[in-house]
Amino acid sequence: MDPFVTRKKRKSSPGLETIQSTPQPDGDDEDESTDVKLAILSSLHPGLDQDTLLDLLLAHDGSVHATSQTLKAPRSMKKSASAVVSQMSLRSFAVATDQSSAPNKKAKLLSKKGQTLHLYDPQDISEHTPCTIIQNFLPLDEANKLLEELLEESKTFEKITFKLFDTVVSSPHTSSFYVESYDELDQQKHEYVYNGARLTDVRKITPQLDRVKARVQEAVNREIQERIRTHYGGKKLKYQSPRLWSPNAAFVNCYSGPQESVGWHSDQLTYLGPRAVIGSLSLGVTREFRVRRVLPASTSSETNPDASGQIALHLPHNSLVVMHAEMQEEWKHSVTPTTAIDPHPIAGVRRINITYRDYRAEFHPRHTPRCSCDIACVLRVVQRKKENWGRYFWMCHAGNVPGKEGCAFFQWAEFDDDGSPVPKQGRKTE
Repeated sequence: MDPFVTRKKRKSSPGLETIQSTPQPDGDDEDESTDVKLAILSSLHPGLDQDTLLDLLLAHDGSVHATSQTLKAPRSMKKSASAVVSQMSLRSFAVATDQSSAPNKKAKLLSKKGQTLHLYDPQDISEHTPCTIIQNFLPLDEANKLLEELLEESKTFEKITFKLFDTVVSSPHTSSFYVESYDELDQQKHEYVYNGARLTDVRKITPQLDRVKARVQEAVNREIQERIRTHYGGKKLKYQSPRLWSPNAAFVNCYSGPQESVGWHSDQLTYLGPRAVIGSLSLGVTREFRVRRVLPASTSSETNPDASGQIALHLPHNSLVVMHAEMQEEWKHSVTPTTAIDPHPIAGVRRINITYRDYRAEFHPRHTPRCSCDIACVLRVVQRKKENWGRYFWMCHAGNVPGKEGCAFFQWAEFDDDGSPVPKQGRKTE
């Protein structure tokens, strides 16, 4: 493992047998490598596994003394009878703090470059990622009915084909798109554009999808307000819509087996607008959902995509994840392939994921810029260059269509404080 600091180590006798039985005060152990620090903590706290110790060490900025003192604090720790072992909540090791401190203080990112931090506790996830998770979201019979309905639907799902760096590729999982009415279905097939092309598999919402939608809407709106209160200082983010989140479409994805996945990406904002919120419901087999913060490049050279490390969330059957307003602009997410998974009694090795989305009327294709290819443009946000970090722009998307080249259309996007487009000031091409 990488050391926490890069200074030259102080001289000491060789071998771990010379390490004192008690951690030194803060600062005295900071020159040691991570491996040595973990060895010290393991000897002092043999009942904890290495992953838990590493997470706690990261949470205490690499201080063995602070970590050990926290672990010695009285707390209730019950052993689980389950055969599945998962990391304990980081909160169970928290040292008591002054409750009068500001509740909106932003938590320090615990993930480190080249490392993956696994979080299981809902409060840990809320504090250290742009997500909220609600486990056992639906009554079990309702969740199972929805799963059975969509497993049957998924038998006819399709793989999306698109162009990536002049190569035609297919998505590594199947999916379909659901809307509320036949009029919206016709619009999606003939007016909306995704990856530069029209969707071919658009369906009217199923009875169970429609029934669950109201529950998702209520939960997401509640969590949005809680996020504003606890993370945004009581005020919504700039460009975040102030109106109630009202889902009117759903992408349904099917991952058949441990190798089906989706790579690192941010969801397209073109029809959702800036600072979009998405409700994502997982059914069937548990899969690992990873997020990582996007860091701007400090130089003209390409930034390291894993510079901030990764955070892994394990999404079991019947869990709802709310991807909050900072997610799509500042983070990327993926579903990683794995070697093996524990089968689900109904779904087997399949996972169904539903992302409920609020398509905003002001971002209908008739209102968004069109390029010289006569295709509705895609809305993107600058995530690499520091000087324009977070700025939105419209660009041609035709280049993603197999057999078609795009044009050089480019236009900065302008929004009011609530994320609604302001009147165009003209177009710019480069």
